[in-house]
Amino acid sequence: MRNKIIFGLVILGALGALGSAYVYAVPGKPLPPVFNPAPDPYAQGIYANGIIESFQSSGENINIYPEVPGSIVRVLVAEGQSVTQGTPLVQIDDTVQRATAEQQKSQAEAAQALLGELRAQPRKENLEVARAQVEMAQASLKTAQDALDKQQSSYKLDPESVSKDAFDNAINAQKVAKANLEVVTRQYELTKAGAWVFDIKNQEKQAEALGKAYAASSALLAKYTIKAPTDGIVMSVNAPVGSYVSPQGAYDTYTQGFGPIVVMGTPKGRLDVRCYIDEILIPRLPPADKLQAQMFIRGTTTKIPLEFVRVQPYVSPKIQLSNQRQEKVDLRVLPVIFSFEPPPGVQVFPGELVDVYIGAKG
Repeated sequence: MRNKIIFGLVILGALGALGSAYVYAVPGKPLPPVFNPAPDPYAQGIYANGIIESFQSSGENINIYPEVPGSIVRVLVAEGQSVTQGTPLVQIDDTVQRATAEQQKSQAEAAQALLGELRAQPRKENLEVARAQVEMAQASLKTAQDALDKQQSSYKLDPESVSKDAFDNAINAQKVAKANLEVVTRQYELTKAGAWVFDIKNQEKQAEALGKAYAASSALLAKYTIKAPTDGIVMSVNAPVGSYVSPQGAYDTYTQGFGPIVVMGTPKGRLDVRCYIDEILIPRLPPADKLQAQMFIRGTTTKIPLEFVRVQPYVSPKIQLSNQRQEKVDLRVLPVIFSFEPPPGVQVFPGELVDVYIGAKG
């Protein structure tokens, strides 16, 4: 009885397996595509991925990096805002640099003031004091000379009337007064001559050096305010208030790498499409004067004719999707740039992926 049960279960399992195999072997109805793929409009067209960019005569979008490190204290613009050249975009904390610039400004002003003091010499009050000292020394010499003359006259009349000690003191007093007059006279001439030319030149260089140090410090201070390098549109701000930035840029949490703190594009209007041609398709690329292309916006039936702009003649690794150099690739591509005017009612944005077919003019 037990063997019959086991045998029956085996037969049921085999029948179930055969039924499952039959059911799963029947081909299912394929699902319709989400959108129709872009058709090749050319007989021998070359397909390429394209990325929409702002129109540039050379290069890509304007990637703005700070020249100084620090924490963001203010973001002065909004994404999508139109700005003119010189418009402040982001303010980095400049507390330390501002204090340094103010200190160097004070040092430069002090050096300039000292230079003015040297050039203004002799000071009237100092000259008057020196002149008074000369007059006092002249009076002292006259007094000493008169005393000596009296001693000498008395000695001639009666040598016994003057002691040798008093006579010698009178002679010495006259010599001291005469020497003192020479000293104060020279001091007066030195004061009258003003500052020494070499002292003035030295102070000029000191003032010049401190002035340049202040100018350099002020120029560095200005770099803490990131300004728009040209007219355009702010496409993205990647550094919110409080984040730390450096000349490497701002850290991106999602890509775990560094990128520009602000990305700008040219004013609204004409746009670029950067196409990446697979290196194995480069030999099929038509000459520049015969290039034509059409762009297809994904998810729609919209196609837009493109105008050839230039070829970037440098084949590089294909990293355009994530734009990270850590991306592992074994394919190299040639960038070809086209431009177009967005048709009315069609919304496209820089950074959007599109399908592009490139062909040759007939």
